[in-house]
Amino acid sequence: MARRQPCPAGFVCAVKNIYIYLNKKKTLVLTCSAQRPPSSVEVEDPSFGPPSPRSLKDKCELHLLEEGPSAKAELTREQGLRYYRTMQTVRRMELKADQLYKQKIIRGFCHLYDGQEACAAGVEAAINPTDHLITAYRAHAYTYTRGVSVKQVLCELTGRRGGVSKGKGGSMHMYAPRFYGGNGIVGAQVPLGAGIALACQYQGNNQLCVTLYGDGAANQGQLFETFNMAALWKLPCIFICENNQYGMGTSAERASASTDYYKRGDYIPGIRVDGMDVLCVREAVKFAADLCRAGKGPIVLELQTYRYHGHSMSDPGVSYRSREEIQEVRGKNDPIALLKEQMLSNNMASAEELKEMDVAIRKEVEEAAQFATADPEPPLDDMCNHIFKNDPPLEVRGTNPWSVLKSVS
Repeated sequence: MARRQPCPAGFVCAVKNIYIYLNKKKTLVLTCSAQRPPSSVEVEDPSFGPPSPRSLKDKCELHLLEEGPSAKAELTREQGLRYYRTMQTVRRMELKADQLYKQKIIRGFCHLYDGQEACAAGVEAAINPTDHLITAYRAHAYTYTRGVSVKQVLCELTGRRGGVSKGKGGSMHMYAPRFYGGNGIVGAQVPLGAGIALACQYQGNNQLCVTLYGDGAANQGQLFETFNMAALWKLPCIFICENNQYGMGTSAERASASTDYYKRGDYIPGIRVDGMDVLCVREAVKFAADLCRAGKGPIVLELQTYRYHGHSMSDPGVSYRSREEIQEVRGKNDPIALLKEQMLSNNMASAEELKEMDVAIRKEVEEAAQFATADPEPPLDDMCNHIFKNDPPLEVRGTNPWSVLKSVS
């Protein structure tokens, strides 16, 4: 029997390099879940075709839909690193805001987003930069994902001139191109979002509006009025309920006769997915965006998520829930830890690489905080800037062209 010849060292080295290259090019194929992180992760071999899709009916909860989002969510290395950076930056930014608030450098209202990072990252990954987005008062993360820097966000929180709203908006009133805030009245942004979607439809630009609200706002009457109009006019609007389980200090079960928020549109299709998994969020929003762009009207998504902080900085967050409950979610279902585990277990990135990214993000946030505390406050003369009025009409009857908005100052 012939003896097996040993492989040349050069051949072994070449095979090793090819293996490393393919690992870096791997694509994760994940099964999305409506309730908890995926229990299994498959890695697609680049030399073979993609695995056959599997129905999401047993994984996604659907309303008035025969088919839901793709059963397989593919993740490239580049995408994974981008999502990880986004979520980790939001987490560090919010923790820094918590620290600055306790130091009384940030004052007034302040609603933090840590724990819900997968929602913001997944939504932004699924829509186009030219699409529109409006949310409630828990707006820091979406301000960042829509293109505003950490420095501008922290400057706004500290009331400094370098803030995105020149230091006059604070935590609840941040804006960016195609991002409409940041709205302080519970649920008031929902009809505004439908109005933005109406503008997209009227202009025929194939754009849409993502309109976000919480489980507490889901009981507002103006939501149902908006749903009715959006359905009648088939507006390209994705209504997203970020169900973080508590409206201020009231659990969803105590406030809502039905906690199936994705069915609240009644005659509008709906989907409920795991809001702690960035890929599940991305796939659901992609599906919703395709439906809107096809002219099929609005859709309601419910993202089941969890906030680690209290409702606002004035709420310790432990009078209506236990510390053990919070720690259990952190330990078992943290969105950043979930993505990190998926990437590490499938050789998408090394622990050292992600650690280096963490260090860089911490440095970026710390430098932004130092700038925000040193940046001057806006001068008193700026108080009345950016306030606009319309000239009163000269006559009651007749047609007058709309007057140009003029600054009071």
